Amino acid sequence: MRIERVLANNPGPYTGPGTNTWILDDGAGQVVIIDPGPVDSEHEEAIVGRVAGRDVASVLLAHPHVDHAPRANPLARGLSVPAGDQGPGPQFDPDQSVRDGSLIEVGEIALEVVFTPGHSMDHLCFRVGEVLFSGDHVIGGSSVMVESMGPYLESLRKLLGTGLTRLYPGHGAEIDQPDQVIDWYVAHRLQRHEEVAIAVGGGARTAMEVVEMVYQDVDRSLYPLARRSVEAHLVLLSEEGRMVFEEGIIFPNPPHT
Repeated sequence: MRIERVLANNPGPYTGPGTNTWILDDGAGQVVIIDPGPVDSEHEEAIVGRVAGRDVASVLLAHPHVDHAPRANPLARGLSVPAGDQGPGPQFDPDQSVRDGSLIEVGEIALEVVFTPGHSMDHLCFRVGEVLFSGDHVIGGSSVMVESMGPYLESLRKLLGTGLTRLYPGHGAEIDQPDQVIDWYVAHRLQRHEEVAIAVGGGARTAMEVVEMVYQDVDRSLYPLARRSVEAHLVLLSEEGRMVFEEGIIFPNPPHT
C-alpha cells in the first residue's frame, strides 16, 4: 500500500497550506482519490498526472465543502469513475452514495467508511487498517470549525483506542500519534465549552460577544469561523439545560419546569 499527497494551491486562514488530496494505491496500481479539492485546473492536472498509468477505482469525499468537493465531478467524469459521498453539496452531486460501515474496494485492499458528524453533519472518514483519512474531522496543526458540538465530541471519542497509528488529514501535516492528538481535540473542545459558559455568565448575549471574550488570542480574520463553533457550543449548552440559545440570543437563566 502506498499513500501520496497532492497539495491544492488554495492556502488561506481557513485552509492552512491548502487542501490535501490523497491518492491511495494498493501497491499494484489500483488507486482511489480522496478529496480532489477546489475548482483549480492546475490541481486537477496534477492529480491526473500523478495517477497516469494506474487504474482509478473512484473519487471520494470526506464532505462536500467548497475546498474539498467542486473538482470531484469533473475529475471523476474525466477518469470515467464514480464520485462518492453521502450526499450533494455546493458544486457537487455524488454518483455513488456511501454510508457508515461501507467497504470500498481498491484492488486488494478495502477502505471502510466511518461516519464522523460534527465539523459537518455529513462528514466521513476513510479507514484502511491502522490508518485513517480524516478529512476535516482532525487536521494537522490546528483545531477545526464545528457545526454540531455534541455529535462532534462523540465522533472524536469513537476513534479513540481503535488502534490507529496514522492520520492523513484534509489540511496540514500527517499525524503519527492519533490518540494523543484526538485526546487534545477532546480536551480543547471541553475547555472551550466551559469558557463559552463563563463568557455567558460574564454578560455575553450573542455568539459574537462570546467570540470577542473567548477568542482574544485568535486572529480576527478567523472570527467568522470561531462564531460557528461558538454557536455549536451554545446549542450544546442549551441541550444540557445550562442556558437557552434562541434566534441568535443567549438567555443565561433558563426557566425550570
